[in-house]
Amino acid sequence: MRVTSRRVELRSDTFTLPTREMREAMVAAELGDDVYGEDPTVRELEGMAARVLGKEAGCFMPSGTMANLSAIMAHCPRGSAALVGMDSDIYRYEAGGASVCGGVVYRPILNRADGGFEPGDILAALPGDVDDPQFAVPRVLCLENPANHAGAKILPEARVREVAELARRHGIAVHLDGARIFNAAVSSGVPAQEIAACADSVQFCLSKGLGAPVGSVVVGRAAFVREVRRIRKMLGGGMRQSGVLAAAGIVALKNRDRLAHDHETAGRLAEGLAATPGVEVVSSGMNMVFFRVPGMDHGRFIEEVGARGVAVAELGHERLRAVTHVGVGLDDVDYAVEAVRAVITGTTRRAAADSDAVTAAGESPAAMTKPSRS
Repeated sequence: MRVTSRRVELRSDTFTLPTREMREAMVAAELGDDVYGEDPTVRELEGMAARVLGKEAGCFMPSGTMANLSAIMAHCPRGSAALVGMDSDIYRYEAGGASVCGGVVYRPILNRADGGFEPGDILAALPGDVDDPQFAVPRVLCLENPANHAGAKILPEARVREVAELARRHGIAVHLDGARIFNAAVSSGVPAQEIAACADSVQFCLSKGLGAPVGSVVVGRAAFVREVRRIRKMLGGGMRQSGVLAAAGIVALKNRDRLAHDHETAGRLAEGLAATPGVEVVSSGMNMVFFRVPGMDHGRFIEEVGARGVAVAELGHERLRAVTHVGVGLDDVDYAVEAVRAVITGTTRRAAADSDAVTAAGESPAAMTKPSRS
């Protein structure tokens, strides 16, 4: 197997490294103790995030997982319920934190193909009588936009508004897991503030496509964010001179329009893979490409393209996912496509050679696949 020193990292945009501008800002950041609310750089980041998303206040968090967890716990008293998508990151990939740490019941709802919800499915998840002490009362509906597991889909604005209004009619708050909300804004041309308008609270990640090394931000009403800050401390997320990290986040937010470049590279990757025999592109959007290699075991495929310096990952429903980001250029995309073609070509040649060897031995390939009777 060929091994190369070149590396094209496509497993996730969490693998980004801080840019030179970010590193310089981190070194020069004015600092204070953020647990006391005295780090000026953190305060600047939180204020900027709130303004950009049209909310009153923000709280800098160590991670998106803690950001979602803190928001859910702030919305939900112990013993209440959070309505979440079956395919959402909150439900699938965040370790059941709201149940473990907050005593909150997850009530999963079927996701549509685009990652959203049918109003009827939300209604079916509500207790018939909220005054009946047998039932956990839903206090928050968690939306994910864009929807990662659905193939980087951006939810239609009208549908989001419909389910948000439905939730509020039943006294249920709306939390938006907007980890890549700025990718959605750049891709759709809809300002992030408009995408966030339906939600009482929003979390977004600085450490994905935005390229900062660490952190997420929760935004919402000032009183709500004060409660989030208290929960952050309780969960162990109170950081001290965290302006070192917030400085990179400020640079990331200021330069968020550069996400268009990541979308361009993903589009080129999707085109290259779609033109490759043996590859099935399932979907693509923003900075993600989901694909399959029907004639090859995905684990083996990941290993073989990895040996050629291209890292991809599997993400549910037997799909492979490639994610572009600030560390991936157009030449990297072209190299990745050639690596995929080389692996598939090699696999095809090996399969043909095996078939020839079987035929030369006087047996059909089908006969060789029959289980032994010994």
